[in-house]
Amino acid sequence: MLKDKLKNYKLILASGSPRRQQFMRDLDVDFEVRLKDVEEIYPDHLQGAEITDFLAILKAKALENLTDNEIVITSDTIVWHENKALGKPKDYNDAFAILRSLSGKTHEVITSVCIKNAGNSDVFNETTRVTFNTLSDEEITYYLDNYKPFDKAGAYGIQEWIGLVAIARIEGSYANVVGLPVDKVYQYLCKFTEKE
Repeated sequence: MLKDKLKNYKLILASGSPRRQQFMRDLDVDFEVRLKDVEEIYPDHLQGAEITDFLAILKAKALENLTDNEIVITSDTIVWHENKALGKPKDYNDAFAILRSLSGKTHEVITSVCIKNAGNSDVFNETTRVTFNTLSDEEITYYLDNYKPFDKAGAYGIQEWIGLVAIARIEGSYANVVGLPVDKVYQYLCKFTEKE
């Protein structure tokens, strides 16, 4: 259905994330991956979704000179915990500290998406609340040693072992925690093609 609406467009996903790429394949749409290095720096005063909105737009701006029939999708995800943005861990010790800080508490996973072509641009975000069980140091070490989640915001992937043993409750979109609020992407793409 969406594939038909996009038949006159070239869809570009500006993300190297295998999980986001799989979501787009699961949506049954044709797309290409186009990557552009962007320094993900944001102003210190931004909070929560303001950070991810800013970074998603920044990534979209990096893809200049789009043709009229190209639509680009960019996104950014953070874990927001105790008024602090947790991105990808710097190293093993940082990942350990992040997971220990999430243990037994509730945090938010915030993803912003920017959908843009030569003439229009939309940005939206989704927030999911995730509550962790209390994790032992041994469980954190086991997860880090076996799953190496160093490319993931908040140092974990909900679709992995830790999601089965550590997550007590989730309020909101599961797909958002994996890395993309696919239902909203679908709705926005449908609306976006109607604007043209």
